[in-house]
Amino acid sequence: MASVPYQGGPGAPPAHMVVCGDDGLAYRLAAELRGVHGEQVILVVPPSERTARLPVAGRARAASAALLDRVVSAAVGRGAGGSTATAGSGANGHRADGERVLEAADLTEAVFAEAGVERAAALALVYDDDETNIRAALTARRLNPRLRLVLRLYNRRLGQHIEELLDQAAALASGEGAAGGPEASTAVLSDADTAAPALVATAVAGTSKVVQTDSLLLRAVERQPSRDGHVAGPGLCTLALLSATGADPAGADGSEGNGDQGPRLLPDDEEVRRAAGRAAVVLEQVSSFGGPESAATGRGVGGVPPLASLFSRRLRWSLAGIVGCVVALAVALWLVTGTHPLRAFYLTLLDLFAIDDPAIGAPLGRQILQLLSGLVGLLLLPVLLAAVLEALGTFRTTSGLRKPPRGLGGHVVLLGLGKIGTRVLTRLRELHVPVVCVESDPEARGLATARRLRVPVVLGDVTQEGVLEAAKIHRAHALLAVTSADTTNLEAALYARSVRPDLRVVLRLYDDHFATAVYRTLRAAHPHASTRSRSVSYLAAPAFAGAMLGRQVLGAIPVERRVLLFAAVEVDGHPELEGRTVAEAFRAGAWRVLALEGRADVSPDHVLEKGDRVVVAATRRGLAELG
Repeated sequence: MASVPYQGGPGAPPAHMVVCGDDGLAYRLAAELRGVHGEQVILVVPPSERTARLPVAGRARAASAALLDRVVSAAVGRGAGGSTATAGSGANGHRADGERVLEAADLTEAVFAEAGVERAAALALVYDDDETNIRAALTARRLNPRLRLVLRLYNRRLGQHIEELLDQAAALASGEGAAGGPEASTAVLSDADTAAPALVATAVAGTSKVVQTDSLLLRAVERQPSRDGHVAGPGLCTLALLSATGADPAGADGSEGNGDQGPRLLPDDEEVRRAAGRAAVVLEQVSSFGGPESAATGRGVGGVPPLASLFSRRLRWSLAGIVGCVVALAVALWLVTGTHPLRAFYLTLLDLFAIDDPAIGAPLGRQILQLLSGLVGLLLLPVLLAAVLEALGTFRTTSGLRKPPRGLGGHVVLLGLGKIGTRVLTRLRELHVPVVCVESDPEARGLATARRLRVPVVLGDVTQEGVLEAAKIHRAHALLAVTSADTTNLEAALYARSVRPDLRVVLRLYDDHFATAVYRTLRAAHPHASTRSRSVSYLAAPAFAGAMLGRQVLGAIPVERRVLLFAAVEVDGHPELEGRTVAEAFRAGAWRVLALEGRADVSPDHVLEKGDRVVVAATRRGLAELG
């Protein structure tokens, strides 16, 4: 491969990072590393003509092409320039505002050499295809055993095996003389798993924003502050102040805006006291994972009583009504004839099934009750037949897709059962939220999950008339549109709002500028309804960037169109943490120590020592400064 060698400046070039991908996550990750963390990044993407043919983004891809160019420019427009432009067989190199971008159809050894993988500190493989990422990771590990690898894989079980395999290969290679550099590590992440909790928390009103770690469970909720600005409850703290009423949120385009009326992340006590009347995101609970709270959350995923799974609500009410009639007739017979209660109940059942002797010559009351019992017995026959048919139909359609029940209401309508939609569906069912899915592709990967969880599904194009009506959108609690096409999500949201102006709407949109315009317009048109637009790449990028930097980002919660990160940080080597108390380690607008890993009850006076590992809430820039 004929090319100009990598030029990193005089002397040994600083360790750079390489990002390889074919969709918005790669560009967003490059922007995160370059703009927030100040890292030197080389971005490897497919040639533009190939990218234009990718089918993954549907009708929105054409509009998103210009977005990707803007994101690259924003990602590389700040800081020092990269390498000189290069060109060679298989890869074309150019600079975008000082940053190096390579175009390559395949990730070969020559392309990795062009990107300087042998000298890189970290490599992120975020292609949409798992096989492409795995193949490239095996090649990169052979070229540089000390390289920190970050892979995007949807298959979580396969990801665990790949992570172990690559780490084992790195250890063996280091033992043969490759030691001396940074410790090799492999992190396998999924953008779907990272973004799904935030999407679900946004769609379900009143549901706590939850971040789960291996040993801790953190819950955050939106609350109105009291008159004095304090939030009641021991051990609670304010994580963010939301935008003032009527103000346009700062950072609506996904940036770390700092407007006075916009959202303020990690405010200090004085700011909270001055924020009377503004809603706040409050840390409600920090508990040990596996306690009663987590057990309640995870108990019986999708579990429903047997009768509820076998019989419809109408049939169950019919059976309950007949049982009530039988009890009433038995009590009436006991009162009229003075018979023992047990014998009165027995005679009522005999009359009900028409196996008792006619009450000829008996008192009038007894004869009337026998006739009424016979009438109830006639009503019981169709109910029993319906129960048998429903039970048979339930077992027969276990492997099929369910239709939305007639009386369904208060549910979430989920549009799209792709990678993101499948993870969102699973999360909604874990929270016991009723869901109706809408999917146009009969071969979508999420249909098997919906069938297993017994979730109603409407097959059809959401842009066609009658599809959302079949999903009971007029009685729904929220609409969560996560298809891969921006225009489809927007069209569904607009139509749903025409049916239900107060409907809570959450949109997955690729283009941040488009998302900002949609958010502002819908909020202006429907000021009393909740509208949120979310970008999966924006929610997932901090976790991938943290993994490339050797940090463990545990999760993120959206605060309007900004993101608050939760990360695990080693105290050792951080002068901002080591030797300080938990209260002293707090920096407003940057980070706050929430807990020690494995311990939920940490006093503000606890001194952080070498060897401690803390869980912090941080802004993007704050986590970068914390290092």
